[in-house]
Amino acid sequence: MTDPGLTDIWVYLSASPLLGLTMTLVAYGLGYRLYLRTGSNPLANPVVTSVALLIGLLLLTGTSYDDYFAGGQFVHFLLGPATVALAVPLYQQFSRLRQLWLPVAISLTLGVVIAAGSSVGLAWLLGASTEIQMSLAPKSATAPVAMGISEKIGGLPSLTAVLVVITGITGAVLGTKLFEWVRVRDDTAKGIAMGVAAHGIGTARAFQVSAQMGAFSGLAMALSAFATALLVPWLVDLVSVWLVPGG
Repeated sequence: MTDPGLTDIWVYLSASPLLGLTMTLVAYGLGYRLYLRTGSNPLANPVVTSVALLIGLLLLTGTSYDDYFAGGQFVHFLLGPATVALAVPLYQQFSRLRQLWLPVAISLTLGVVIAAGSSVGLAWLLGASTEIQMSLAPKSATAPVAMGISEKIGGLPSLTAVLVVITGITGAVLGTKLFEWVRVRDDTAKGIAMGVAAHGIGTARAFQVSAQMGAFSGLAMALSAFATALLVPWLVDLVSVWLVPGG
């Protein structure tokens, strides 16, 4: 009996759901190690580097996304419990939240309106189609909510999912540095801004800064998703009536 070659071994491994799970964990582990080696430089965000590693590996090996996701879905499943677990650090900050409920509510509402309005307005000025504009509108909400809103208002859910990831990565990479530039030092304010603008990926970055920033980022992420689901379809309908003569 001949020994199996490298190609045969890869064919065997690629058929196992554990391959996608292993690839995901190894890629993130390498990305996080690089992040620590760079002194926690936001440009070396482990989400960015691990995504790049996974894309390169899938292209190099010719592995389809469906085959990868057969194992990667186990990590995806943990997003739900991880989101619920954000209630623990938020509870620890509950006394401060009670003092700040009005500024938090105003910030969330304005953040959702500005995030949707600025992206749609810029796309319109650049000549993007209505479909692309509607795909951009909910990009700052967490992916499942954003995709549902996009489908309802006439966007492309698949495009919205990509935009959500890009938005989160951009916020995680640039957010903390931007706070330094504008001299925002309060972790509560920084957390709310990060959660509204960069949802889950931004919240993960916020927890790396402090528990307080992460707690308020998680709160802002959840509430902004709710506010986006309420406000964005209503704003789209309002603008449509205003733009269409006699509408």
